[in-house]
Amino acid sequence: MNSQLHLPLAQPVLNRDGIARDGAELFDLLWAEPKTQVMVLYQGKTLLAGQSLKLFNTDEATAGKYRVYLGRTTSEFVGLDENTAIVLSVLSDNAAKALEPNEDNWKELRRTGAGLSPSHATLFTQALAIHNWHETHQFCPACGQVTIMKQGGWSRLCIKEERELFPRTDAAVIVSIIDDSDRILLGSQGSWQENRWSVLAGFVEAAESLEAAVIREMQEESGILVSNPVYLGSQSWPYPYSLMLGFTARVSKVNSAEDIQADGVEIAKLRWFSKEELSAEAKQIQLPSKISIARALIEHWFGEEIVSATELAGN
Repeated sequence: MNSQLHLPLAQPVLNRDGIARDGAELFDLLWAEPKTQVMVLYQGKTLLAGQSLKLFNTDEATAGKYRVYLGRTTSEFVGLDENTAIVLSVLSDNAAKALEPNEDNWKELRRTGAGLSPSHATLFTQALAIHNWHETHQFCPACGQVTIMKQGGWSRLCIKEERELFPRTDAAVIVSIIDDSDRILLGSQGSWQENRWSVLAGFVEAAESLEAAVIREMQEESGILVSNPVYLGSQSWPYPYSLMLGFTARVSKVNSAEDIQADGVEIAKLRWFSKEELSAEAKQIQLPSKISIARALIEHWFGEEIVSATELAGN
């Protein structure tokens, strides 16, 4: 990986095994393998076994609404033998309640991902992203007819026009803005907790380069024109199915760092933090989760790991 950031969700822990997806008997063959593991999802949540995902053998797996072949473990996957097949099973209400009736034991990625190993957090992310895509693409966008799953869950087919749909990935830029005093600009959304801060981000628009998106989005959200966007790394984020492209950029000479103005829509307030200020206040403020690229960008600028109120609260 050619990344300057430590990105837990960017680890190549699964071989997605695209060649095997076309087989009509794919799941029969996978169920015949004694090592095959099944991950379950219910309403975007899964079950944990301590600090790991709770995976099931094929004879333990509950029949789901649909299944997706996620791939095979690589040598970088910690906790399972290499080349172990992993299948996602998305459960109905009844199946989920039969497997685990206590709703509190079903966990979501936002709250538990930071406590998982990179291997399991990456698996959770992939499963959630493909699940979110299936949930929103059950009908053909062109004619409105029902679509059915194909290729082990990696495409859908319109039953009327035989148009094949593939999982989409929405590109978004996420940026650490740095001024001439080596301060970082952090923003807070109106729906967040009082003292929660993060770097700014936004989606890439049609026919727009990543560099142009960085400049446009940062000016829209902060009122600041930035220059010299530098790419640092990428990481998927399954809300709903995004690829976050991390950049750092400098405040342009045409404006002052004090010209910041929150857009009042996505961003409610903005603040410059020096390294000394962030160090002094870290345990009182909420920063993004340790598994997020937002946190990686902040710590890349800071120069070391930060312990914030997020970790102290166990989030």
